[in-house]
Amino acid sequence: MSTVDKQLEDVKATIDDEVPPRISVSDVTYEGPELVIYTRDPKEFAANSDLVRRLASKLRKRITVRPDPDVLTPPAEAEEAIRNLIPEEAGVVDLNFHADTGEVVVQAQKPGVVIGRRGETLRDITQEVGWTPEVVRTPPIESSTVDNVRNFLKQEREDRRDILERVGRQIHREPMSDDEYVRITTLGCCREVGRAAFILSTPDTRILVDCGSKPGSNGDQPYLDIPEAFGAGTNGIDAVVLTHAHLDHSALVPLLFEYGYDGPIYCTEPTRDLMGLLTLDYLDTAADKGRTPPYDSEMVREAIKHTIPLEYGDVTDIAPDIKLTLHNAGHVLGSSVCHFHVGDGLYNVAFSGDIHYDDTRLFDGAVNDFPRVETLVLESTYGGRNDYQTDQEDSERKLKQIVQNAYDRDGKVLIPTAAAGQSQELMLVLEEAMREGDIPEMPVHLDGMIWEATAVHTTYPEYLRDGLQDRIFDEDRNPFLADQFNHIDGGDAEREEIADGDSCIVLSPSGMLTGGPALSWLEQLGPDPDSTIALVGYQSQGTLGNRIQRGIDEVPVGASGRSETVPLEMTVETVDGFSGHADRQGLENFVKTMNPRPEKILCVHGDESATQDLSSSLYHGQNIRTFAPENLETFRFR
Repeated sequence: MSTVDKQLEDVKATIDDEVPPRISVSDVTYEGPELVIYTRDPKEFAANSDLVRRLASKLRKRITVRPDPDVLTPPAEAEEAIRNLIPEEAGVVDLNFHADTGEVVVQAQKPGVVIGRRGETLRDITQEVGWTPEVVRTPPIESSTVDNVRNFLKQEREDRRDILERVGRQIHREPMSDDEYVRITTLGCCREVGRAAFILSTPDTRILVDCGSKPGSNGDQPYLDIPEAFGAGTNGIDAVVLTHAHLDHSALVPLLFEYGYDGPIYCTEPTRDLMGLLTLDYLDTAADKGRTPPYDSEMVREAIKHTIPLEYGDVTDIAPDIKLTLHNAGHVLGSSVCHFHVGDGLYNVAFSGDIHYDDTRLFDGAVNDFPRVETLVLESTYGGRNDYQTDQEDSERKLKQIVQNAYDRDGKVLIPTAAAGQSQELMLVLEEAMREGDIPEMPVHLDGMIWEATAVHTTYPEYLRDGLQDRIFDEDRNPFLADQFNHIDGGDAEREEIADGDSCIVLSPSGMLTGGPALSWLEQLGPDPDSTIALVGYQSQGTLGNRIQRGIDEVPVGASGRSETVPLEMTVETVDGFSGHADRQGLENFVKTMNPRPEKILCVHGDESATQDLSSSLYHGQNIRTFAPENLETFRFR
């Protein structure tokens, strides 16, 4: 008998001791980080609301209770009973029954109404029909990405359950080593922006944190072939943790499955969906540029199938000696500060990912309050000594003036922007400015993936600020449904028509002008001196956006990006307050107010001067040991 099987026997014995005799427990198994209890008496479990909580506390596990399939009410009868139990105002759209797990997925416009006060309605459903309800939200804006992900996972439930059981046994295996150490190896994004990738390792476990591409490069990848990663064989990595979905952190996660990786990916649910959206577009962009993509769409589906979504604040076992907790990073939908608790109180490491310290229109600022943190791995994108951005109000005022000036010249404003996060922030600013009369009403054209990314945002309003959540739920007040927003779906023909038309604003990926429809807009509008290009995000060295910022007077256009050029006569403006990254002051404040104070900080994800400047500032100003590592360095902390 394996150690995991013996452990499950002991767990079942403990459960049998705690559960009243009238409740039978037929099986106990691990599925990913959760302990799943199968019972022939689901209604009794549901009636005893404190029982699961008691068991979770005693066993120190996340617990899910599932009914044996042969005790379930037939779906037709169950559906009628469930609809009678759920208040009509919940807006139930669909019910999907899954006999293999005893779950019924309830899709509703108002999940909170389905859940009921303290989960009362969910318990009532299980007591009445035996099925375990899972509630998902009907998006206010239909998202093909969300629909495709949910349908795919529905089709792959059997394979996914096998994956979860295998992952569960791996998580709960016995530690093999008596040694104790914690190491971080840098595989990318040190003294550079992009290709984020780190290995967090202990004697028993290796965790890969992020696996991204480098903007503006010709396929630079993290150093995945070294012994600490995949050079020693595909069994070297136990889990992948993804801080957020932007391509400089996620683009090469599907590539891992080409290497033979077959383990879990941990992130928030919106990060999973956005990763699918952005990586598929990454493949299309590579093909458009004549490059061979590093993986195919099947690997994107594998990544989605292997993803185990976590919610902010949930402490989750991801290895025998590592617990993971995700916290809001304030950067993009679902972005996370990832906190790792290693061993039985041995050591704690937090990876900031990309953070925004202050609140924005979309998100609350990054969380920096933890039970313990000895080492912080901190982004340094705007860590340079002069990297102070204007505050949000000044940035919005400048953007509105840029729009007004272009309008007065009968020109247009092109805003290259990230499809996820920054675009939605700009949409909120422009919608309010037009509604309140600060700028003239005019069309705001949304190109590329922006509309789809916006639909994903409205699917997960719980990740947005409270006031915005309320507006999204109200169809008449939903800012993303304002009349001025137009989703471009007619390709170059529609773009040409818009370019020849009246004043307007165009939001278009990519934000650094490394690809996407923004290049087509440059070809259309670049020679127009009445129009303006507003650069609102970080422009990494080597990107076209950075070169435009530095004053080039012609830009490459055409399918290859090099075949011909057009003069750049539009006005070039930089508005630096819309970045999803904290500026130098925000990074210093994040550390200064962090609780507890870290002992060591690794400054990463910034160019060489930014990481070194921030490292020096934090060392002298906060009296903390700091480092500005290079790629392929390893730090041992215990």
